[in-house]
Amino acid sequence: MPAGMRPTADDRLRVRVRITGNVQGVGFRQYVHRLAGQLGLGGFVGNDAQGVVTEVEGASPAVRGFLTRLPAEAPGAAVIDQVTSAPVDVRGDDAFTVVVSDAPGPRHVPVSPDIAPCADCLAELFDPDDRRFRHPFINCANCGPRYSIVRDVPYDRTNTTMAGFAMCDACAREYADPTGRRFLAQPLCCPACGPQLSLVDGAGARLVGEPGPRHGGPRSHDDAALARSAALLRAGRILAVKGLGGFHLAVDATDEAAVARLRTHTGHQARPFAVMVADLDAALALCEADVHERARLTWSTAPIVVLRRRDACRDGVAAPTADEGSTSAATIVSSVGPGSRDLGVMLPYTPLHHLLVAGVGRPIALTGGAVSDAPVGVDDADAIERLGGIADAFLTHDRPVHIRVDDSVVRMMGDRPLLVRRSRGYAPQPVLLGRPVPRPVLAVGAELESTVCLASQRRAYLSHPLGDLGSDGTYRSLAGVIDHLSRLFDITPSVVAHDLHPGYLSTRYARDLDGVDRVGVQHHHAHVASCMADNGVSDPVIGVVLDGPGHGTDGTMWGGEILVADLGTFERAGHLQAVGLPGGVAATPEPWRMAASWLHRAYGDDVPELAVGTRIADRWASALAAARAGADPPSTSSAARLFDAVAALVGVRDAVTYEGQTVVELEQAAAPAVRDGYRAALTGGEPFTIDGATLIRAVVDDLRVGTPVPVIAARFHAWMVAAIVAACGRVRDTTGLSMVALSGSLFTNVLLVERAVSALDDAGFTVLTHGRVPPNDGGISFGQTAVAAARDRAPAT
Repeated sequence: MPAGMRPTADDRLRVRVRITGNVQGVGFRQYVHRLAGQLGLGGFVGNDAQGVVTEVEGASPAVRGFLTRLPAEAPGAAVIDQVTSAPVDVRGDDAFTVVVSDAPGPRHVPVSPDIAPCADCLAELFDPDDRRFRHPFINCANCGPRYSIVRDVPYDRTNTTMAGFAMCDACAREYADPTGRRFLAQPLCCPACGPQLSLVDGAGARLVGEPGPRHGGPRSHDDAALARSAALLRAGRILAVKGLGGFHLAVDATDEAAVARLRTHTGHQARPFAVMVADLDAALALCEADVHERARLTWSTAPIVVLRRRDACRDGVAAPTADEGSTSAATIVSSVGPGSRDLGVMLPYTPLHHLLVAGVGRPIALTGGAVSDAPVGVDDADAIERLGGIADAFLTHDRPVHIRVDDSVVRMMGDRPLLVRRSRGYAPQPVLLGRPVPRPVLAVGAELESTVCLASQRRAYLSHPLGDLGSDGTYRSLAGVIDHLSRLFDITPSVVAHDLHPGYLSTRYARDLDGVDRVGVQHHHAHVASCMADNGVSDPVIGVVLDGPGHGTDGTMWGGEILVADLGTFERAGHLQAVGLPGGVAATPEPWRMAASWLHRAYGDDVPELAVGTRIADRWASALAAARAGADPPSTSSAARLFDAVAALVGVRDAVTYEGQTVVELEQAAAPAVRDGYRAALTGGEPFTIDGATLIRAVVDDLRVGTPVPVIAARFHAWMVAAIVAACGRVRDTTGLSMVALSGSLFTNVLLVERAVSALDDAGFTVLTHGRVPPNDGGISFGQTAVAAARDRAPAT
């Protein structure tokens, strides 16, 4: 008998059980009800502000069985943090009931992320005999919209954007039936009472007639909108589609002209598009995927998973398939992911997408509905105003979206996920901290791919990415997201953490808050702390941060850093050699500027003539002249800017259209079989310097003898790995530390991170990488939270 249980005279027990974690909106109460019924137990289950609470009563063996099976057989979308139980007085209950949610008290209930359709709902969706056949909004207690529609907690229908849709009698019966899959499913609906589709043109005029009366069944109207939408895509048109958390722009991924037109209209000339396919078989016809990648594709989170293209797909040849009628028989045009061996693949994550892809009969290419730094809003009017000149039609619906969430992006390293973007399907599920925060914390993140984080006790609620705070629309949304998360989780921050950069709008936001203690956190220390907290580590580590420029404590722009750090403090042990940042922020979109700067660092006034100078002939001479004249731009040790320089030198990229493009393209260019690299050297004292000038001269020497670009790119990656190992070895020699934390935006480069982990492991280091939060700036707010909490525990004296 479990410790603490007291049997009654007839060996009848009653225990009160509390379950915390992601246990609301995932069918958990229904699961508890079924489990109690199977074991013949009485009692009740309900939601409250802390999670799920249940009391079960019955024979002692049955109660023990309940406690054993409860966590082991929980719904797949549930994430249990803790199960606690205690004996209570027996009441003689034989029946088991579900009680009404109780909201009083501090809220620590993780709102469930949006969940892709479950297998049961998909079977009904395509079953002609089911009353929800082809219903674009089919869902149950185990799947469907959650975070994107919730306004408040507890998670009940009245607190979601489904509140305006009154359930029909048939749905109401299912909602009240504790034996059914739709028991207390808050987004529950059917064609007679749920949301309806609309298809409009770029000016908002209807392309399909008015929907029928709700209680007359608008299925034919929805079918007409879907059929017309699929026809438009097959005809090469651009379709804006309203998903769970906003709008996508979609085209037929097998139509070269359509993909080119989408690139022209959006300005996304080089950014890879995601590809949505009907099912796992269709994905495997296009790409290679191991067991872990397959599992991630089919998870309830339904992220974009970056996979290696099959040769036939990469070369623009139809991928093999056993079923010529399936979408996998179609050819994916190479321009979906130009110059890349990889493809971002996703399965449909709503019933609407399942129906649309099935109707098109081919894979569709998707890009986010944003054509500038500010994302498109979630309402139809804003989307039509901003995308009306791009999309030929809008497939939308009348269920409001409360929170905009983009698609999540994942790369796999063996069985460990590497999150490139943590959004739909993940946010706002909390990340547990190793220790509770002494006081509630708000961290406002960085500037690009910004997130915010609210923490109370051990739970850190990391938001979806907000975008570039430099745009007015995104900055305005910052306060709204903070307010929403604060209200959902009943957190009023006492401590606010921010970046040291005084020009960041997130920093200005933090400084404008009243009644809080502010904590400034150095950008790259936040990266290291994010990786440490991601792994539950608080002891000192060697932090390796390869990143874009961030404000350093010495007034320069850091970004290739070797730190000795714990959660609260750090010292700069070493760094990449610093060079001028020509033009300041103008250097980011024009990598050739960094090539000029690094060449001057490597050769002084005797810069050799190279192809990059010929390509940028009108500006190259003046850039070198400025460097020779001793112009004084800001300097940076940024590893991302070194990638820019090498990309321009070898002719991969002179100008970029999105952040991190050179890192992506040099990884794609690198010959996988080449593992030897350029010689890595460390110079100087404390802090030491990783010699980048010698690297640049080695790259130039290879260019002069005609070494192929893939070989140079591979040798550059190998040099970076060798430099990391040498730097960590030097720090270990002086400090005795042997644990290394890898973080920063460059560690979304799988070639780099896998080889760095392998080499460090061979050298006897213990290596920490990210798994629950991204290594890029999407994880900065989480790191800021960890730093602020550590300093709050042990304030400086």
